[in-house]
Amino acid sequence: MELQKRKIVVIGAGHVGSHAGYALISQGLAEEIVFIDVDRKKAEAQALDLFDATAYLPSRAVVRAGDYGDAADAQLLIVAAGPLPDMSRGQTRMDTLRQTIEIMKDVTEAIRMSGFAGIILSISNPADVVAHYIQHKLNWDPRRILSTSTTLDSARLRRALAEAIGVDQKSITAYALGEHGESQMVPWSVVSIAGKPLAQLREERPDTYGKLDLDAIAAAGRAGGWTILGGKGSTEFGIGASIAEVVRAIFHDEDRILPVSVLLEGQYGQNGVYASVPARLNRHGVADIIELKLAPEEQARFAASCATMDENFKLSLTL
Repeated sequence: MELQKRKIVVIGAGHVGSHAGYALISQGLAEEIVFIDVDRKKAEAQALDLFDATAYLPSRAVVRAGDYGDAADAQLLIVAAGPLPDMSRGQTRMDTLRQTIEIMKDVTEAIRMSGFAGIILSISNPADVVAHYIQHKLNWDPRRILSTSTTLDSARLRRALAEAIGVDQKSITAYALGEHGESQMVPWSVVSIAGKPLAQLREERPDTYGKLDLDAIAAAGRAGGWTILGGKGSTEFGIGASIAEVVRAIFHDEDRILPVSVLLEGQYGQNGVYASVPARLNRHGVADIIELKLAPEEQARFAASCATMDENFKLSLTL
């Protein structure tokens, strides 16, 4: 019996796509990665640079530039094409919607014609709206298309909380939910430290945990991407690692629960909108959506975030 090669196609060979590629090969998550970009020379250069690195990495992988024909036998396709927000103009991720959708019109048609039948991981911003747009245009099984969305925001939230309390972030369970963007929210009622609810710790230790400024911590997590973008012009390493985490959960059939953007069909009181919530991921893609018991005010903030994304999804169909 012939073993199946794990093959990933990455659309977009910019900062995010290339760092995703490095995270994937350094963690041995694929045997072949193919980059597609309208700038063929850039795709070839990124692929060659990454391929050179494999000589000193634990696992071998072929990294090359290609075209959409290469997607026919790939198991996973990463969509990483689109512009970065222009901070000098005060743009948010949602403000790049028009530009990104113009690119996605060509991308979705090329995917349709390629024969690809695997799982789509969309990371192009605005992440949740673009994932929904691709799913709608391709009429794709929603279990097989998702976005990393707040996978990275949740890591930033845990880092900010860890810095405030002096506990390693790996001992914290906390999620940013809703939009990978300005309307995201933090359900503090379900945050725990080593399995103990943060709310209980705040009652028991009023002089330490009780003095935490939760709004400031949430804002620090939300602002993490903007701090990085303003300082060096792009985000790379955090999103690369986030992508690798999602890919590992899928390729290794882990049934791992991660905060990713999925199509909600009744969960959290929402219908027909992509939003980031904890979901169980395995080789089939999105195997299950975990519904957290949100406090009433948290539910309202989550609904408001979903309303923002639904409005912009409907706008995307008119562009």
